[in-house]
Amino acid sequence: MLTIYNSLSNRKEAFEPIEPGKVRMYVCGMTVYDYCHIGHARVLVVFDVVYRYLKHLGFEVTYVRNITDIDDKIINRANENGEDFRKLTHRFIEAMHEDTDPLGILRPDHEPKATQHIEAILEMVEGLIDNGYAYQAGNGDVYFEVSKFDQYGNLSGKKLEELRLGERVDIDKDKRDPADFVLWKSAKPGEPYWPSVYGDGRPGWHIECSAMSTQMLGNHFDIHGGGQDLQFPHHENELAQSECCTGETFVNYWMHNGFVRVNEEKMSKSLGNFFTLRDVLQDYAAEEIRYFILSSHYRSQLNYSEDQLNNARSALQRLYSPLLDCNLVDVPEDSAYQQRFEQALNDDFNTAGALAVLFDLVREINRSSRDEPSVADALCSLLKFLGNIIGLLGNDPETYLKSQKGSSAGLSDEDVDKLIEQRLLARAEKNWAEADRIRDTLTEAGISIEDSTSGTRWRRT
Repeated sequence: MLTIYNSLSNRKEAFEPIEPGKVRMYVCGMTVYDYCHIGHARVLVVFDVVYRYLKHLGFEVTYVRNITDIDDKIINRANENGEDFRKLTHRFIEAMHEDTDPLGILRPDHEPKATQHIEAILEMVEGLIDNGYAYQAGNGDVYFEVSKFDQYGNLSGKKLEELRLGERVDIDKDKRDPADFVLWKSAKPGEPYWPSVYGDGRPGWHIECSAMSTQMLGNHFDIHGGGQDLQFPHHENELAQSECCTGETFVNYWMHNGFVRVNEEKMSKSLGNFFTLRDVLQDYAAEEIRYFILSSHYRSQLNYSEDQLNNARSALQRLYSPLLDCNLVDVPEDSAYQQRFEQALNDDFNTAGALAVLFDLVREINRSSRDEPSVADALCSLLKFLGNIIGLLGNDPETYLKSQKGSSAGLSDEDVDKLIEQRLLARAEKNWAEADRIRDTLTEAGISIEDSTSGTRWRRT
């Protein structure tokens, strides 16, 4: 049985969907004013695995991942560039897909934008005011009144009094309580705005996700996910305003992935220690980045370094190598390996444990390959099948092993092929010294060669 660590209860819980056989899941996506960094990639890969595995288990999944296309950062960046904010967000939405699609991240079933749901957002604001949970302040902003919701702080574990002490009251003197948060922002000169009964303005950050998720998935749905940094205040505020508006339980299972860290600090644009995905893709294959992310449990902190990415490259080489000579056949049913693989993923999507099963499988393939080729073919087919469940091993093995980035001293595939031909000629002429010299040249350049009766095969190491 699948268990999920629920951030609301702080424990693992058996997963039981609201509607048998169906899962409704919402994940907070990107704020599109810049390129995606590795921290963003982790969120996308983690919940892509959740999406894939739920479908593997036979659930009919509706996956919604939003795009925030209006907020202060977007407005500021558009003003810096001297361009319309819509042009800016369109460009970075395209860039997001261009950078993340190679990682094997499936597109969600719905990818709504905040600016397309202004009407739904205003309806929710009106509902909160009518229910007595929100008010319009003298500055024109509409705020959620936190003190009216007794369960505020349950998701993050934060106490309301502590939050009040941490606020600087003089910044928002129009609030009734320093912990209150904005639902609708009154327009400032030169800012984008939409008309409303509260005056021209735009939505606050938190209300957009409540409006989009409930509109697309209903007032009460199964899973809400995002990065650990969103647990407070974003998800805490979502929970409060959603339940106060609808009078229903908002979400059954809250999931949060850990940070990506660089030198023990969270990777973020505000700290300036981030690595954009498109920059890392210059030196590493997309699948290597995906493997790096999956090599740790999603709730743990993930340390970014080139050593870790190189380890991911080496690990994928070990997984792909047995597939070079594999003849794909029907996957064995109910194998012990598949049971162990699924057991790991059933334990709160433990991808690290699932990967360990794949390496056990590789060891058995290597033992079987010479004496029992039919057994090896079946095990190779199982290896590929299980890897595909978490979005790995989908490439042609020879193409992957030959086409690694940032390696091999700049030797192109054509360069390597020519050296291989020269070595074969030297061997044919029994010029063993020249053949050994070429092998040494290739080895120093990070090229491994394997001679067999069918010819010479090479790969990058």
